[in-house]
Amino acid sequence: MVHKSGIYLLLATAICVLGGCHGANILGVFTSLSPSHLIIQMSTAKVLAERGHNVTVITVLKPVVNHKNITVIMVPLTKEESQQMSDTIGAMSKTDNSNMILSMLRMMGQMEFMFDKMAGALKDDRVRDLYLNRDNKFDLVLSGYFMNVYQLGFAKKVKAPVIVVATMPPNQLLNPLIGNPLEIAYVPSISDSVEKGKGMSFRQRLAGYSSSFFFGIFDFVTQRRSKRLYKELFGDDPNMPEYSELVKNTSLIFFASHAPSEGPIRPNVPAAIEIGGIQVKDTPDPLPQNMAEFLGNATDGAILLSLGSNVKGSHINPDTVVKMFNVLSKLKQRVIWKWEDLEKTPGKSDNIFYSKWLPQDDILAHPNIKLFINHAGKGGITEAQYHGKPMLSLPVFGDQPGNADVMVKQGFGLTQSLLSLEEQPFKEAILEILSNPQYFDKVASFSSLYRDRPMSARESVIYWTEYVIRHHGAAHLQSPLVHMSFIAANNIDIYALIAVVLVILVLLLKLLLQFIYRKIFAKPKKEKKH
Repeated sequence: MVHKSGIYLLLATAICVLGGCHGANILGVFTSLSPSHLIIQMSTAKVLAERGHNVTVITVLKPVVNHKNITVIMVPLTKEESQQMSDTIGAMSKTDNSNMILSMLRMMGQMEFMFDKMAGALKDDRVRDLYLNRDNKFDLVLSGYFMNVYQLGFAKKVKAPVIVVATMPPNQLLNPLIGNPLEIAYVPSISDSVEKGKGMSFRQRLAGYSSSFFFGIFDFVTQRRSKRLYKELFGDDPNMPEYSELVKNTSLIFFASHAPSEGPIRPNVPAAIEIGGIQVKDTPDPLPQNMAEFLGNATDGAILLSLGSNVKGSHINPDTVVKMFNVLSKLKQRVIWKWEDLEKTPGKSDNIFYSKWLPQDDILAHPNIKLFINHAGKGGITEAQYHGKPMLSLPVFGDQPGNADVMVKQGFGLTQSLLSLEEQPFKEAILEILSNPQYFDKVASFSSLYRDRPMSARESVIYWTEYVIRHHGAAHLQSPLVHMSFIAANNIDIYALIAVVLVILVLLLKLLLQFIYRKIFAKPKKEKKH
């Protein structure tokens, strides 16, 4: 029996061939300095390259995900910039970032050079040649999002429709690009969740409005920077639209989420396409031989420890590293630990395998992995959920504390503070997850739900990308909200009109009552006086 998703893909293939979009030229602008962002963005590009499209990608970092049909134009960091980036991440990892709002405010100050570097990559001569050379023709632009809406200008320069690739669910920063409703009264913020069969409590709604107010300020600041960089990059071209018009030209947004399983359940416009799990392979690649043997001989199971691609072992407090080693080295389970400096590891133990790079998705797919100790990055949590692996999260900054809290509420594991980590609580948390089957059962049940879709993430990327190409931007999918002002979108002018009418009616009623009063009571009083 043919699966529904297979039928959809065959149909998409037939339509694409007939519509003439096979073998399209696609440009990916992926300038984020976060390796985890690049993995999701390049995974999207790889799906299209495997499909037979010609993909050119602009990056700042060297991608770990690649394909023979992808041409990479890399504008690398200098040695000094790489050190500055490492120092910035190190500083954030040593700061209490449990409060997401305060964490993001710190990030704004600490990451200014990151935003400038992303914009600087677009000034490179090889990058500018993509639109200055008239022989270059692109059918579509994929714009990797990291508070860099000005990149939409690149799509305008090459005269191609644009799809934004976001490494997060629909949110207040991205919704305006496609007119997606915010609905904060019943859609929780990224750091909260709603229990099944229940609405949002007063506390949750209050927190949601507070977060929305903060993100409004945050968005105002990022949009000001984005406008400045847009003018700096493209201001010399009189044919380029005003920034306010530029942001109305997004065809779709690919969100790295899957609301039916992850939540929150919310209304999305047709231009919001969820591709959560796009970086997860349908079939895992074979592991390196030494790693495969290490996991294969793990008769008591194994643990994967990785704090992501940004945080290095050198960023963690040395005392914390010692405490982690003391606990992990005494376990009967084997441990694969992501550690960059193999000359200076936390310690030697027969049950610990250190590696500076890990095929994380492939390792999590291994049946002997029983626990994933992570930093609660969205990508890592997604991969663990997909493969049904319980988690112990040690969040560092950004959205990670919120991701960890949601994961715990869903019953997939536990979370602890990396800054205040102590041996005994760390050991107890690991043993609790390994010995209590409820964590495995809940994440395994979620995994089944997460995989059950009419179209896989891969098929969604292929279908909707080719849909936009076939329909030259698919303007018919655009919500009217994109073209409406804040006042019109929220009916403020109508409410103002109703208020004015009511005030006028009240004043007229007052005058009428005064007139009636004078007619009835004023005359008798005069007669009495006479």
